[in-house]
Amino acid sequence: MHFDLADLRLFIHIAESPSLTQGARRAHLSPAAASARIKALEGQLDSRLLYRDSRGVELTPAGHKLLQHARLIMRQVDYLKSEFAEYGTDSAGHIRIFANTTAVTEFLPEVLAGFLAERPGVTVDLQERLSRDIVRGVLDGSTDMGIIAGPVQAEGLQVLHFSTDRLLLAVPVGHPLAGEAQVTLRQTLAYQHIGLHEGSTLLTFLRDQVEKLGGQLSLRIQVSSFEAVCRMIEAGVGIGIIPESAARRHSRTMQLALVTLDEPWAVRERSILVRELDALPGSVRALIATLAPDVAAETNVAQPLLPNGG
Repeated sequence: MHFDLADLRLFIHIAESPSLTQGARRAHLSPAAASARIKALEGQLDSRLLYRDSRGVELTPAGHKLLQHARLIMRQVDYLKSEFAEYGTDSAGHIRIFANTTAVTEFLPEVLAGFLAERPGVTVDLQERLSRDIVRGVLDGSTDMGIIAGPVQAEGLQVLHFSTDRLLLAVPVGHPLAGEAQVTLRQTLAYQHIGLHEGSTLLTFLRDQVEKLGGQLSLRIQVSSFEAVCRMIEAGVGIGIIPESAARRHSRTMQLALVTLDEPWAVRERSILVRELDALPGSVRALIATLAPDVAAETNVAQPLLPNGG
C-alpha cells in the first residue's frame, strides 16, 4: 500500500474545512481534482472516508482514523524538514502548545519571552485547552506538547512532572472566611464566586469538584484573567479559587486575604505531555529543557544554550 504525502495533506485540509471546495482551495487544487484524489484514496484503502452532502463534508469513522494517522505522519515530515534545515539545532522551527489556564496566563508568557528572544527563527502557537483536549491533542499529533495540572490519564504518552500547582481561596479583607486557617470547597459554596471565562480549564475543574459534592457553584461574574478575578474580590464582589502563584503576586498590590483549601485536589502536579521526547525537533526539546531543567537532565534532553556560554 503506497501513500502519497500530497494526498494525506489534502485529506487533512478537507477534514479541517467545512467543505471540500475550501479544503481544495487550501491545497491549491480545483474541487474536481481534489475530489478525484480523495476517491482514489478511498479506493486504495477500500473504505469510505467522507460523507458528502449539500452542507459540506463529514468524516466517516474510517475518515477519523485516517485523520489521526495522517496528522502524525505529516507532523513527522515537518519535524524531519525542521531538523535537517537547521541540522537539529534549536534556533528555528514552529512549536505548537496546548496548555491549561494557569500555564497560559501565569508562567508561560515569561518563559516564552526569554526563550523566543534568544531564538528569532522560532515561532509558537499557544492555545488554552481543557485537560482532556490537551491529552487528545498530543495523542493525535495536533500539538507538539501539552501542559496540564493534576492527575494524568494519558496512556501512550510520556508524562514529565516538573512543578507543583496549589489552589487556594482568595477573599476580601474582613470577609467571614478571612479568619479561617483553612476551608473546604463546600464551605465556600455559601458565597458567590468570581470565575474565569467559559471554557477555561480551572472553571471546568472547579465545576467538576462541586458536582461531586452535589452542590452548585454560584458565579457572580466571569472575567478573563486572574488579575481581574483578584480586582473583583478586592472590591467585595465575591470570592475566588485561584492558583497560589497568582494570588501571592496580586496580594502584593491588592487587599486580599488568602486561605488554604483543605481539599486533596488543591495541590496538583504540573506535567508536560509528549508522544515521544526523543522524536521531537530541537526547538521543542529546548523549550522543554527551559521549562523543566531538572526533568530534562534526567531524560537526557539537551540543555538550551545560555548567553556567553553560561
